[in-house]
Amino acid sequence: MTEVATINKPISKQEKVKEIMRILDELYPETPIFLDHKDPYTLLIAVLLSAQCTDERVNQITPKLFARADNPYDMVMMSIEEIQDIIRPCGLSPMKSKGIWHLSDMIIKLHNGVVPANFEALEAMPAVGHKTAAVVMSQGFGIPAFPVDTHIHRLMYRWGLSNGKSVEQTERDAKRLFPKDRWNDLHLQIILYGREYCPARGFDLNKCIITREFGRKSFINEVLKEQEKKQRIALKKRKHKGITKKEKFPFFLAQPFFIYSYL
Repeated sequence: MTEVATINKPISKQEKVKEIMRILDELYPETPIFLDHKDPYTLLIAVLLSAQCTDERVNQITPKLFARADNPYDMVMMSIEEIQDIIRPCGLSPMKSKGIWHLSDMIIKLHNGVVPANFEALEAMPAVGHKTAAVVMSQGFGIPAFPVDTHIHRLMYRWGLSNGKSVEQTERDAKRLFPKDRWNDLHLQIILYGREYCPARGFDLNKCIITREFGRKSFINEVLKEQEKKQRIALKKRKHKGITKKEKFPFFLAQPFFIYSYL
Protein backbone atom coordinates (compact mmCIF):
# COMPACT_ATOMS: atom_id res chain seq x y z
CA MET A 1 0.00 0.00 0.00
CA THR A 2 1.21 3.49 -0.79
CA GLU A 3 1.48 6.12 1.95
CA VAL A 4 0.42 8.90 -0.39
CA ALA A 5 -2.90 10.61 0.21
CA THR A 6 -3.71 12.85 -2.70
CA ILE A 7 -6.26 15.59 -2.18
CA ASN A 8 -6.53 17.40 -5.51
CA LYS A 9 -9.46 19.52 -4.35
CA PRO A 10 -11.25 21.49 -7.05
CA ILE A 11 -9.26 24.68 -7.43
CA SER A 12 -8.90 27.29 -10.12
CA LYS A 13 -5.58 27.74 -11.88
CA GLN A 14 -5.24 31.21 -10.35
CA GLU A 15 -5.73 29.80 -6.83
CA LYS A 16 -3.25 27.02 -7.60
CA VAL A 17 -0.64 29.57 -8.71
CA LYS A 18 -1.14 31.59 -5.51
CA GLU A 19 -0.71 28.49 -3.34
CA ILE A 20 2.40 27.41 -5.24
CA MET A 21 3.96 30.86 -4.80
CA ARG A 22 3.08 30.80 -1.08
CA ILE A 23 4.78 27.43 -0.58
CA LEU A 24 7.86 28.50 -2.55
CA ASP A 25 8.13 31.75 -0.56
CA GLU A 26 8.00 29.79 2.70
CA LEU A 27 10.66 27.33 1.55
CA TYR A 28 12.94 29.82 -0.20
CA PRO A 29 12.58 33.37 1.19
CA GLU A 30 16.04 34.10 -0.22
CA THR A 31 16.97 33.32 -3.83
CA PRO A 32 20.74 33.27 -4.27
CA ILE A 33 22.09 33.31 -7.82
CA PHE A 34 23.76 29.98 -8.52
CA LEU A 35 26.68 31.15 -10.66
CA ASP A 36 29.43 33.31 -9.13
CA HIS A 37 29.97 36.57 -11.02
CA LYS A 38 30.65 40.25 -10.44
CA ASP A 39 28.97 41.92 -13.43
CA PRO A 40 26.87 41.11 -16.52
CA TYR A 41 29.93 40.10 -18.55
CA THR A 42 31.23 37.52 -16.06
CA LEU A 43 27.67 36.26 -15.61
CA LEU A 44 27.29 35.85 -19.38
CA ILE A 45 30.49 33.79 -19.53
CA ALA A 46 29.46 31.68 -16.52
CA VAL A 47 26.02 30.94 -17.99
CA LEU A 48 27.59 29.96 -21.31
CA LEU A 49 29.90 27.55 -19.48
CA SER A 50 27.00 26.02 -17.53
CA ALA A 51 25.56 24.33 -20.63
CA GLN A 52 25.59 20.58 -19.84
CA CYS A 53 27.73 21.30 -16.78
CA THR A 54 26.91 21.68 -13.08
CA ASP A 55 26.91 25.07 -11.41
CA GLU A 56 29.42 23.74 -8.89
CA ARG A 57 31.91 22.83 -11.60
CA VAL A 58 31.47 26.20 -13.33
CA ASN A 59 32.13 28.00 -10.03
CA GLN A 60 35.35 26.02 -9.68
CA ILE A 61 36.57 26.98 -13.16
CA THR A 62 35.52 30.63 -13.56
CA PRO A 63 37.95 31.98 -10.93
CA LYS A 64 40.82 30.55 -12.99
CA LEU A 65 39.46 32.04 -16.20
CA PHE A 66 38.56 35.42 -14.70
CA ALA A 67 42.01 35.68 -13.09
CA ARG A 68 43.28 35.89 -16.67
CA ALA A 69 40.38 37.79 -18.20
CA ASP A 70 37.27 39.17 -16.52
CA ASN A 71 36.35 41.62 -19.29
CA PRO A 72 36.04 41.36 -23.08
CA TYR A 73 39.24 43.32 -23.78
CA ASP A 74 41.43 40.94 -21.78
CA MET A 75 39.54 37.92 -23.10
CA VAL A 76 40.34 38.64 -26.75
CA MET A 77 44.00 39.02 -25.81
CA MET A 78 43.94 35.31 -25.02
CA SER A 79 43.90 32.72 -27.77
CA ILE A 80 40.95 30.37 -28.22
CA GLU A 81 43.28 27.50 -27.33
CA GLU A 82 44.25 29.15 -24.04
CA ILE A 83 40.60 29.67 -23.12
CA GLN A 84 39.84 26.07 -24.06
CA ASP A 85 42.60 24.70 -21.82
CA ILE A 86 41.14 26.51 -18.81
CA ILE A 87 37.48 25.65 -19.37
CA ARG A 88 38.02 22.04 -20.49
CA PRO A 89 36.56 20.54 -17.26
CA CYS A 90 33.21 22.21 -18.08
CA GLY A 91 32.78 20.10 -21.21
CA LEU A 92 32.13 21.15 -24.80
CA SER A 93 35.27 23.26 -24.54
CA PRO A 94 35.95 23.62 -28.31
CA MET A 95 32.54 25.19 -28.91
CA LYS A 96 32.45 27.18 -25.68
CA SER A 97 35.95 28.65 -26.09
CA LYS A 98 35.16 29.86 -29.59
CA GLY A 99 31.89 31.32 -28.38
CA ILE A 100 33.57 33.16 -25.49
CA TRP A 101 36.26 34.67 -27.71
CA HIS A 102 33.93 35.73 -30.54
CA LEU A 103 31.18 37.16 -28.30
CA SER A 104 33.85 39.13 -26.44
CA ASP A 105 35.09 40.51 -29.76
CA MET A 106 31.50 41.37 -30.74
CA ILE A 107 30.88 43.19 -27.44
CA ILE A 108 33.94 45.34 -28.09
CA LYS A 109 33.19 46.10 -31.72
CA LEU A 110 29.43 46.55 -31.55
CA HIS A 111 28.71 47.59 -27.96
CA ASN A 112 31.78 49.56 -26.82
CA GLY A 113 32.87 46.75 -24.50
CA VAL A 114 29.60 46.70 -22.54
CA VAL A 115 27.17 43.77 -22.45
CA PRO A 116 23.91 44.98 -24.03
CA ALA A 117 20.76 44.83 -21.92
CA ASN A 118 18.36 43.57 -24.57
CA PHE A 119 17.37 40.15 -25.87
CA GLU A 120 17.93 40.82 -29.56
CA ALA A 121 21.54 41.90 -29.14
CA LEU A 122 22.37 39.11 -26.70
CA GLU A 123 20.84 36.37 -28.85
CA ALA A 124 22.79 37.64 -31.86
CA MET A 125 26.02 36.63 -30.12
CA PRO A 126 27.76 33.29 -30.75
CA ALA A 127 26.82 30.48 -28.35
CA VAL A 128 24.12 32.61 -26.71
CA GLY A 129 20.61 31.22 -26.93
CA HIS A 130 17.34 32.53 -25.54
CA LYS A 131 17.75 30.87 -22.12
CA THR A 132 21.26 32.29 -21.65
CA ALA A 133 20.04 35.73 -22.67
CA ALA A 134 17.10 35.45 -20.25
CA VAL A 135 19.38 34.57 -17.35
CA VAL A 136 21.62 37.56 -18.07
CA MET A 137 18.63 39.87 -18.41
CA SER A 138 17.04 38.71 -15.14
CA GLN A 139 20.08 38.08 -12.94
CA GLY A 140 22.53 40.49 -14.52
CA PHE A 141 20.28 43.49 -15.18
CA GLY A 142 17.23 42.82 -13.02
CA ILE A 143 14.93 42.99 -16.03
CA PRO A 144 11.91 40.65 -15.69
CA ALA A 145 12.50 37.41 -17.57
CA PHE A 146 11.62 33.75 -17.01
CA PRO A 147 14.50 31.49 -18.07
CA VAL A 148 13.20 27.94 -18.44
CA ASP A 149 15.60 25.09 -17.69
CA THR A 150 14.88 21.37 -17.42
CA HIS A 151 13.67 21.71 -13.80
CA ILE A 152 11.13 24.42 -14.59
CA HIS A 153 9.98 22.62 -17.74
CA ARG A 154 9.47 19.38 -15.76
CA LEU A 155 7.69 21.00 -12.79
CA MET A 156 5.38 23.20 -14.86
CA TYR A 157 4.15 20.01 -16.54
CA ARG A 158 3.83 18.00 -13.33
CA TRP A 159 1.90 20.83 -11.69
CA GLY A 160 -0.52 21.04 -14.62
CA LEU A 161 0.54 24.57 -15.54
CA SER A 162 1.86 23.74 -19.01
CA ASN A 163 1.46 20.91 -21.50
CA GLY A 164 5.17 20.11 -21.65
CA LYS A 165 5.34 20.20 -25.45
CA SER A 166 8.27 22.64 -25.60
CA VAL A 167 10.30 24.96 -23.39
CA GLU A 168 9.00 27.85 -25.48
CA GLN A 169 5.42 26.96 -24.56
CA THR A 170 6.41 26.48 -20.93
CA GLU A 171 7.95 29.97 -20.86
CA ARG A 172 4.84 31.50 -22.39
CA ASP A 173 2.63 29.76 -19.84
CA ALA A 174 4.85 30.79 -16.92
CA LYS A 175 4.80 34.42 -17.99
CA ARG A 176 1.05 34.32 -18.45
CA LEU A 177 0.32 32.71 -15.07
CA PHE A 178 2.84 34.32 -12.72
CA PRO A 179 3.00 38.06 -11.89
CA LYS A 180 5.73 39.83 -13.87
CA ASP A 181 7.31 41.32 -10.75
CA ARG A 182 7.84 37.77 -9.43
CA TRP A 183 9.48 36.21 -12.49
CA ASN A 184 13.11 36.76 -11.50
CA ASP A 185 12.71 35.22 -8.04
CA LEU A 186 10.24 32.52 -9.04
CA HIS A 187 12.38 30.89 -11.69
CA LEU A 188 15.13 30.45 -9.08
CA GLN A 189 12.68 29.18 -6.45
CA ILE A 190 11.26 26.60 -8.83
CA ILE A 191 14.75 25.38 -9.74
CA LEU A 192 15.64 25.02 -6.04
CA TYR A 193 12.39 23.15 -5.36
CA GLY A 194 12.94 20.87 -8.34
CA ARG A 195 16.40 19.92 -7.16
CA GLU A 196 15.31 19.27 -3.58
CA TYR A 197 11.78 17.89 -3.78
CA CYS A 198 10.82 17.11 -7.38
CA PRO A 199 13.78 15.54 -9.22
CA ALA A 200 13.54 13.77 -12.55
CA ARG A 201 14.87 10.55 -11.02
CA GLY A 202 14.10 9.16 -7.59
CA PHE A 203 10.89 11.18 -7.36
CA ASP A 204 8.93 10.65 -4.13
CA LEU A 205 5.33 11.87 -4.08
CA ASN A 206 5.35 11.88 -0.29
CA LYS A 207 8.08 14.53 -0.26
CA CYS A 208 6.75 16.73 -3.05
CA ILE A 209 3.89 18.63 -1.43
CA ILE A 210 3.12 20.80 -4.46
CA THR A 211 2.74 17.88 -6.85
CA ARG A 212 0.84 15.89 -4.24
CA GLU A 213 -1.64 18.69 -3.58
CA PHE A 214 -1.91 20.41 -6.95
CA GLY A 215 -0.28 18.12 -9.50
CA ARG A 216 -1.56 16.81 -12.79
CA LYS A 217 -3.81 13.80 -12.03
CA SER A 218 -2.48 11.72 -14.92
CA PHE A 219 1.08 12.16 -13.64
CA ILE A 220 0.11 11.31 -10.06
CA ASN A 221 -1.70 8.16 -11.21
CA GLU A 222 1.34 7.17 -13.26
CA VAL A 223 3.59 7.59 -10.21
CA LEU A 224 1.25 5.58 -8.00
CA LYS A 225 1.07 2.75 -10.55
CA GLU A 226 4.85 2.65 -10.76
CA GLN A 227 5.13 2.55 -6.97
CA GLU A 228 2.64 -0.33 -6.78
CA LYS A 229 4.54 -2.19 -9.51
CA LYS A 230 7.82 -1.84 -7.58
CA GLN A 231 6.12 -3.02 -4.39
CA ARG A 232 4.73 -6.14 -6.14
CA ILE A 233 8.14 -6.96 -7.56
CA ALA A 234 9.77 -6.51 -4.15
CA LEU A 235 7.12 -8.74 -2.53
CA LYS A 236 7.69 -11.48 -5.12
CA LYS A 237 11.43 -11.32 -4.49
CA ARG A 238 10.91 -11.66 -0.73
CA LYS A 239 8.58 -14.61 -1.21
CA HIS A 240 10.98 -16.29 -3.63
CA LYS A 241 13.84 -15.72 -1.24
CA GLY A 242 11.85 -17.32 1.58
CA ILE A 243 11.03 -20.39 -0.55
CA THR A 244 14.65 -20.77 -1.61
CA LYS A 245 15.81 -20.67 2.02
CA LYS A 246 13.23 -23.29 2.97
CA GLU A 247 14.36 -25.60 0.16
CA LYS A 248 17.97 -25.33 1.27
CA PHE A 249 17.15 -26.21 4.90
CA PRO A 250 19.22 -29.33 5.90
CA PHE A 251 17.23 -32.57 5.57
CA PHE A 252 18.59 -34.08 8.75
CA LEU A 253 17.40 -31.05 10.76
CA ALA A 254 14.05 -30.96 9.05
CA GLN A 255 13.36 -34.72 9.67
CA PRO A 256 14.83 -35.56 13.10
CA PHE A 257 12.28 -38.37 13.84
CA PHE A 258 13.31 -40.54 10.90
CA ILE A 259 16.98 -40.10 11.64
CA TYR A 260 16.42 -41.01 15.30
CA SER A 261 14.38 -44.10 14.33
CA TYR A 262 17.02 -45.24 11.91
CA LEU A 263 19.71 -44.98 14.55
